[in-house]
Amino acid sequence: MMKKTTIAVSAALAALAGTAGAAMAEWPERPVTIIVPWSAGGGTDATARAVAAELEERLGQPFNVVNRTGGGGLVGHITIANSANDGYTLGVITIETTMYDAQGIPGAAPENFTLIGRFNADPIGINVRADAPFETANDLVDAVKASPGDIKASGANRGGLSHLAWAGLLNTLDIDPEASPWVASDGSAPAMQQLAAGAIDVVSTSPAEARSLVEAGEAKTLALLSGERSEAYPELPTTNELFDISWSPLPFRGLAGPADLPEEVVAILSSELKAITEDPEFNEFMDSRGFSVAYQDSETFTKTVSDSRSNLVDAMKAVGLAQE
Repeated sequence: MMKKTTIAVSAALAALAGTAGAAMAEWPERPVTIIVPWSAGGGTDATARAVAAELEERLGQPFNVVNRTGGGGLVGHITIANSANDGYTLGVITIETTMYDAQGIPGAAPENFTLIGRFNADPIGINVRADAPFETANDLVDAVKASPGDIKASGANRGGLSHLAWAGLLNTLDIDPEASPWVASDGSAPAMQQLAAGAIDVVSTSPAEARSLVEAGEAKTLALLSGERSEAYPELPTTNELFDISWSPLPFRGLAGPADLPEEVVAILSSELKAITEDPEFNEFMDSRGFSVAYQDSETFTKTVSDSRSNLVDAMKAVGLAQE
């Protein structure tokens, strides 16, 4: 009798264990939300929707993209960080997560997230209207020096990466960053529209995000804020080569969730994200929009984010955008 009871209990425990494993293995069992902290139509939005569509096809559940803008990406990033860590609210995070703490803004630092993997990294470009009197980045910088306050710039919020990239360039060239006033916006898409309308003079954002207006003949990209030329845009010079400096902030886009996301969910998503970045159709889409595909797994992505934070905080302090 005792032997039969033991066998029955063991069988029951095995069944429960199998049920629990099957339940986790079935993730996702319902629709997943992907938060994008930037406006619809921008590069983060476009790439997030491409990744979401691939995940939906591969995992058999809707992956719904929701734009939560405001505060230079802060609203969306905090929404991701504060979500339930059950795998049903994820997000696409950007390099701004390495910068909030330095500005005295808690709640959206790298440690507030589970970093699943990076799928894109593109250098920032300097973009002006097609009819602007600047043929090169040197011409633009000379104009800033000659007429402080006249050349207005935008690309995102004040203190965001687009602002830091432009302000850091000027600072590196011993020009007061305030000589080119920054006009805050909710992302690259509205900033490029402001550029086309003549409300501002320069937009600091990736060539991919400026591409539609460049191809429409309304804007032109003068240079990349980078230390090396881009394979996607080999004709564009870098500010490092034009000015003989070293300043190359590199934005990233990566899939993430709130801290302490279940390991099983991270493993599934990381594996699927890697497969997506190797998919020819996804690569074709990214190339058609001018975006690079730059996969990093969770561990490597976490290190990249940590290194980025260290470098950018030093730069922010140099231009007065970080607390000492």
